[in-house]
Amino acid sequence: MWFSKNWQDYELLDTSDGERLERWGDYILIRPDPQIIWKGVAKHPAWKHADGIYRRSSSGGGAWVKNQLPESWRIRYGKLGFLLRPMGFKHTGLFPEQAANWDWFSGLIQNANRPIKVLNLFAYTGGATVAAAAAGASVVHVDASKGIVAQAKENAALSGLSQAPIRYIVDDCKKFVERELRRGNRYDGIIMDPPSYGRGPGGEVWKLEDSIDELISLTARLLSDEPLFFLVNSYTTGLSPLTMNYLLDLKVRSRFGGRIESGELGLCVTQTGGFLPCGASSRWFAE
Repeated sequence: MWFSKNWQDYELLDTSDGERLERWGDYILIRPDPQIIWKGVAKHPAWKHADGIYRRSSSGGGAWVKNQLPESWRIRYGKLGFLLRPMGFKHTGLFPEQAANWDWFSGLIQNANRPIKVLNLFAYTGGATVAAAAAGASVVHVDASKGIVAQAKENAALSGLSQAPIRYIVDDCKKFVERELRRGNRYDGIIMDPPSYGRGPGGEVWKLEDSIDELISLTARLLSDEPLFFLVNSYTTGLSPLTMNYLLDLKVRSRFGGRIESGELGLCVTQTGGFLPCGASSRWFAE
């Protein structure tokens, strides 16, 4: 398991009864989390004075109940800055456990001693984008949501990277990859953070389990002759770290050699000292 150990503006304070108690900068939030199956163990005093609570609706979805919680605020991770904005589906615009991956590929980029071009697919609000750019890479950031890409640009500005070589693309990720293949463009590093469920450009529903093989196969063809890394993240229960490890072994390591590491991402719980699983990653890198 990989842990994000360098946060100062984020803290997982406690977990109980299907919910997280978190500190995001100066504000305390309570959000649902299906991994938290233990009950009746809430002890941290901040449960009683949260600034925002996400409550699910019996009819589906949910909404934030706010107590002195602003519409948005800023936090930092080292030199990186992020705008937090509580969203309709319990999210805040950032996945703090991914900082473990940011630190990993940032080290690879900084130690490469050559220009590195990175493709960030399903790039969301750009946590990985700004981390790669801050490490010295040029980045192509692709996400299908125009509003989310706009927030990614704000995060780049907050990180002092407004003039960094980042290209923002609002597009369906698979279609973008197919066009890049036809154009002959190649990348030294690839980051993929696909959602568990999605809708295609025609509104058709797709599941990641049914699409991940084709997606990795296509995207691996975009790797340069001297690739540096390939990172795949999953929040899908059916895609274990070993499953993704096998896919990268078939699609990437068999062609380029190198090594693969796969495991869960986790966050330390302040109240108990335990660790909450928060998804999985599989990392291929050159040797």
